[in-house]
Order: sequence, then structure tokens, then C-alpha cells
Amino acid sequence: MAISGPRRRRVAGAAALPLVLALAVSGCDQGGNESTVSLTGTAPPTPQGSGVPQAPSTAPTPSDDPSAGRGDGGRKEKAPKVLETIASGLAAPWGLDFFPDGDAIVTERDTQRVLRISSGRRHQVSVLGVLDAAAPEGEGGLLGVAVSPDFESDRTIYLYLTTGEDNRVVRTQVVNGGLTPLEVVLDGIPNGFIHDGGRLEFGPDGLLYVSTGESGTPALAQDRDSLGGKILRITTDGEPAPDNPSDSPIWTLGHRNVQGLAFDERGNLWASEFGQDAFDELNKITAGANYGWPEVEGTGGPDAPRRFTDPQQTWDVAEASPSGLAYADGFLWMAALRGERLWRVKLKGGRAVNQTPYFVGDYGRMRTIARAPDGTLWLTTSNRDGRGDPAEEDDRILRVRP
Repeated sequence: MAISGPRRRRVAGAAALPLVLALAVSGCDQGGNESTVSLTGTAPPTPQGSGVPQAPSTAPTPSDDPSAGRGDGGRKEKAPKVLETIASGLAAPWGLDFFPDGDAIVTERDTQRVLRISSGRRHQVSVLGVLDAAAPEGEGGLLGVAVSPDFESDRTIYLYLTTGEDNRVVRTQVVNGGLTPLEVVLDGIPNGFIHDGGRLEFGPDGLLYVSTGESGTPALAQDRDSLGGKILRITTDGEPAPDNPSDSPIWTLGHRNVQGLAFDERGNLWASEFGQDAFDELNKITAGANYGWPEVEGTGGPDAPRRFTDPQQTWDVAEASPSGLAYADGFLWMAALRGERLWRVKLKGGRAVNQTPYFVGDYGRMRTIARAPDGTLWLTTSNRDGRGDPAEEDDRILRVRP
């Protein structure tokens, strides 16, 4: 059962740390990460055919989820609906954003490919480039992508990738259907077999927000000298934003592994975050706040130190393991990996007030969700990431009417 608000947060003492570290060394999921199945460290099966994913125009039609919620006053809210399959035959798609013309840019974690998917009726898929600088292993590889707010003039995209030494943010330009050589924007972010973060999101302020993980070393989340286990806020050149809480890229700390970032219509930043054994979290992000990991997990209650900020919604780890996050029509939409569902979270007065699941088990693991220029949601599956059970068409991008 999904839980929220008043449920007590598990307080993690020092005695728990040896177990956490042992699990990390073994490549284990730590109970509440992406699934209960350990990664093997090998890439998923590559798509069949020419190496370019297919783009069918129709999708299987799932039944509407019976758990559709009711709005304020008992009004039944319309359930989201899958309209079509945008593309199939992908391999662990991870990052997703949109160009000004409506075309999408997609990264594949393990193949190192950067794809462009046209917004036309046939959704043609082409390869913009293969980034050899990315070194896929475990949960790392070619991860998030963000299109520059000034793309029409600067032709620039930003990418988050794992190398043999670290995680880093790089940028490149889209020129003549390909990518220019990579330029490092920010490096030195801790990397690991697990918990590499990786989401990129431009804010209404024109600054770049970057989510990082603690790379399997929980103490890094509270270490202000480390970029691990943080949300970072930087300029397009990789410098700390001028009004950050300190003279560093760090915007918030105390995160285990944030893989979802989204701004609502009021300009509030929200983040979805993996828990360990008890609770996954949805956090409202406030400059300088400390979200508690590894000291606390979930909602803290009266015994938690006051310096920690509670999440606004929590989930049992088996029902979520959340990754991508998007905002549309007064709701946050959160893709769940282990939970194999799409969560809709209602926002009211700047707070997250309730949650409803959809498509439970219909498409397997769900990784990334983004709002397209036409107002629909694009939702990726992640069944070829070494932890899923891929169907013939996987991985897919679904177009959803919110």
C-alpha cells in the first residue's frame, strides 16, 4: 500500500552502514534501488535488425487502470491513456528531451547512442552519434540529456555520462545531423556501479540542475566537499550559480540517488529519489536544504533532527523505485522501475497531496517521462537494462495522454 505524510521515517544508525557497504560492493540493489535483481555488469541484448530502432505508429491498448483517483469533492478524474508507441527496439533509453521543432532527443545508457526521433506522423529514428567517452557499467553509462534553452541560436545539448574516472556533464552541438566533439562542463562527480544519479533539467532561471547519486558510499551524501548525493545548480559553463547557498555547485544535499527532476507551473523544483529498504521519496527542493540520507529514510517524525527536510510523499520500495519525473496539468507524473507503473501525484497549493498508480504491470519497468511540446507525455520502458524481462518490442517509448 502506498503511504505518505505521517508515516514514521526509518532512522538509520551507524550500525547499518557496514551492511550498506557490503551490498554495494557485491553489486546488489540495496533492497530499494532499481529492483531486487542484481545487475550482472553486462550490457542488455541489442535490438535486432539494422541497429536503428523501429518506430511503429500504434501501440497495444491496455485497459484503463481501475485505481483512477477522484479529485476534490469526489469528482472522478480522467485516467491517462496510451495513444501510441513512438518507437520500439530501443536498448535501455535513459535521457529524453525535446528540440524546439518538437523532435525528441533520446540517450541509451549502454549502447552510448544519442538518437533523434522526429515528431512527424511516422516518428523516424536516426542516430546523432555514439559517445565513446561514456563507459557503461552497472547503473552508469550515457544518462541524462537537456536541450539548451537557446538551442535555436547555439545548437547545444548537455549530457550526463559515466567515464572510467567519474560522472560528468558535457556539452556538444547538433550540426548537419551529427554531434560536434564533447566539451567538459563539470567533472569530478563520484561514480560507481550503482547510484550515479544522472538527470539534467534546465530551470525557469536558465540554469542547469544536475542530480547525482552517492555511488554506493552513503556518507558522501552528507559530505559538503563531495558532489555525490546532491542536486547541483550550475551555469551553462559549469560554474556554481551566483546565488547558490555556498560557493560551490551544491544546491541541496542528503540525497541517496535522485533520478527525476521537474519544475511545476509555479517554478518549484521536485525530485524523485530511491530509498533503500523502506521508503522511496518525492521531495520539494529548497535551496540549501538537507534531505537526510543516510541518517533518515522517508518521513522522519518528531525524533528526526530538525536540520533534515521531510519528503512530501513516500512509497513502499516495491511499488516505486522511482526514476523520471514530469509535470503536466496540475500533476507530477513519476515513472517507476521496480514498481512497473506510472504514478500521478496531485499538487495543490504548492504541496503534493495524493497519489494514484496507472498501467500497473502493463509495460514492465518505466524509466523516464517527459512532457512533449503538444502537451502529451512520452514514457520510456527500461526492460533491457539488465533487470527487466523484455518483451519482443522492448524497449519502447509510449505517448500518453495525461
